[in-house]
Amino acid sequence: MNPLFPSPIYQKRRAQLNAAFSSGTALFLSNNESPANYPANTYHYRQDSNFLYFFGLSLPNMVGVIDFEQNRSLLFGDDFTIDDIIWMGNQPKLSDLAAHIAVDEVRPLSELASFLKNKQVHFTPPYRADNKIELARLLGKNLEELTPSIELIKRIVALRELKSPEEIVQMEEANEIGVNMHTMVMKHCKPGVAERELFGVAEGIALGMGNGTSFPIILSQNGQTLHNHDHSLILEKGRLLVMDAGAENVMNYCSDHTRTLPVSGKFSPLQKEIYETVYQANMAAIANCKPGIQHIENHRIAVTIITEGLQKIGLMKGNIEESVALGAHALFMPHGLGHQVGLDVHDMEDLGENFVGYDETIQRSKIFGWGSLRMAKTLKPGHVITVEPGIYFIPHLIDIWKNEKKFEAYINYDKVEMYRNFGGIRIEDSVLITENGHKVLGSHLPKSVTEIENILQS
Repeated sequence: MNPLFPSPIYQKRRAQLNAAFSSGTALFLSNNESPANYPANTYHYRQDSNFLYFFGLSLPNMVGVIDFEQNRSLLFGDDFTIDDIIWMGNQPKLSDLAAHIAVDEVRPLSELASFLKNKQVHFTPPYRADNKIELARLLGKNLEELTPSIELIKRIVALRELKSPEEIVQMEEANEIGVNMHTMVMKHCKPGVAERELFGVAEGIALGMGNGTSFPIILSQNGQTLHNHDHSLILEKGRLLVMDAGAENVMNYCSDHTRTLPVSGKFSPLQKEIYETVYQANMAAIANCKPGIQHIENHRIAVTIITEGLQKIGLMKGNIEESVALGAHALFMPHGLGHQVGLDVHDMEDLGENFVGYDETIQRSKIFGWGSLRMAKTLKPGHVITVEPGIYFIPHLIDIWKNEKKFEAYINYDKVEMYRNFGGIRIEDSVLITENGHKVLGSHLPKSVTEIENILQS
């Protein structure tokens, strides 16, 4: 059985959700096994995060129910058969599993549909096709009739986004695994090494120390492609290697770090001035992370520093405040500053990004770059967010903007052409908002120019 928090924690979480509703029933489907190429050969199993949060069990073929009207929780499922035990070994009874998480009642899966009949059922947006089909069957609806509960979504976000002390312990552990992954890659980064080899080193650590990676590893010398999952190149002297990778610990909590490494072991003068700009943006945005600050303001701090740095280099020009407000910087940083992290690396985004990163006080911008910010709302103690500024030279985007003469008052396209093959730089840390400020999770991971060069050359 997977590791669990003490049962009162799950009991308290369900009670907190129960207290927010006077009627209806909340339904949480576990994830099923997902076949890779035939039914018995499955992908690495990952439980639904909402199921984990309220019911804790990392097993398929279960449904958790919170009956708001009766103030009780139920677990629907079936005990393992002898065929299962032959292949998988001795397995716990469903009643024993339920006892570990303080569930009030256990019932066979075959009784679920009749239990739900004529009830007001609250559910979250299904993101797997099989669960969507099963949900429609259970509720006697067509697929297009499935309407997730906005009230349930908002209540879950309010609970899950503020991490409890026991969750922070788990996230520190996940970040330690992440630090190990990145540090080992730094020690093996040199010309002639295959990207695939470094990818294997990092993923091996994630699997050896936890539950694997928190998302497919991004490790590439073509760092201008933001989510580049190709690892087919050989490291070349003079190029930059971007590694965006995180780990998931055995309790399924996630980490997320990015570092950019000069394959030569030392940044060239041109690389160094771009890197220093991103580093300063990262450090300043983290320094401003504290309760009461809207995270969109940290994004503004980062892109303003990036704009100032690019002006010093000669890539941008004009009024900095106007340039930032209009989004001219997005040629070089088209993404947002960060997102929440927890049981998901992009925490709770299955519930809807706008419910997680925005609220009644702030709406998503329609301006390119600004509109990509996943987390914008006011920071509170218990939030865990990423701070990940970057500068990228994306040839296709440069060509489009240049041909459109877009933001010519703010961008020196002739100078930009000189950087067309530069690649990209990103620096990312996971940051916990505390009562009085912030804490970067995990042990210190080399980040400054000197630190990076020292570990690469050691």
